[in-house]
Amino acid sequence: MIVAVWIPLLMPLLAVPAARRLAESLPPRAAAWLLTGCAVVLAGCTTAALGLLLTAGALRLPPVAALDHLSLPLPAGDPAASVPAAGAAACLLGAVALAVVHRARRHHTELRTARLATDAHPTSGDLCVLPDAAPDAYALPGRPGRVVVTAGMLRALPPDEREALFAHERAHLAGRHHLFLLTAALAAVCHPLLRSLRAPLAYALERWADETAATRVGDRRVTARAIGRAALAARPGAAGAHRPGTVLAATTGPVPRRVAALLAPEQASAPSLRAAVHGRRLIAAALLACVTFSAASALDAATDLHETVESAGR
Repeated sequence: MIVAVWIPLLMPLLAVPAARRLAESLPPRAAAWLLTGCAVVLAGCTTAALGLLLTAGALRLPPVAALDHLSLPLPAGDPAASVPAAGAAACLLGAVALAVVHRARRHHTELRTARLATDAHPTSGDLCVLPDAAPDAYALPGRPGRVVVTAGMLRALPPDEREALFAHERAHLAGRHHLFLLTAALAAVCHPLLRSLRAPLAYALERWADETAATRVGDRRVTARAIGRAALAARPGAAGAHRPGTVLAATTGPVPRRVAALLAPEQASAPSLRAAVHGRRLIAAALLACVTFSAASALDAATDLHETVESAGR
């Protein structure tokens, strides 16, 4: 356990760059699921490792060992190192728990406040129009979800581009993309290295919505123009006061890169395609090895601790 318990804490050093690299070569939907799943697994392994450190150190204290009906404190390991490590793990786990609760409550509060702010304005189906002059549009989750758009944004776009923008925001609602971001944010609380997954995840979610909108309106160029024009209209700092910081909007992220992806030809030569697939497989194998090794190490440490406790209880 002494070695295995530290591996989940260090494995994000390798797994996070591999996940980011692999996500760049995947379709947006697959990339979003990959990044979110990777964040969840790595966060879970990190939390398990901290819990094992806490348990192992605590059971080496005679009062705690007596509570578990152990004849002696755990014999393995050096108490001079394991007990301070357990104290540090306890502090980190407490901080993680508080941060997770705070982040989840803030997410809920922001959405509820935005929901109440839009209730007073007219709606047509799932579309809510705010009288604000500043151009803005975003997807507001809830029951039911709403596409919130300002009068300024409606004036900035022609009818066909409005439909593309609405289709983009509806794709966010249908895919429940805000839950992907919330999950990644909660996972990042468990390990600071996981924070670097948020930017590629947000980009993947926007690209996912872009492609869905392009399919629904049947014109990739119209969708690209709608996103570019909306982003130019929604100048930095001009977003409406009602928009929560946790929602997704077509005007956020690297818009020029997204527009270029919509307008790019989808043809590739056979050699370059084979090379891309080969490189993707190598990165996927490396990422799978990292995640599997992290989970296996946490399981091995837990098994070793269990066997030690069983031996001490005999």
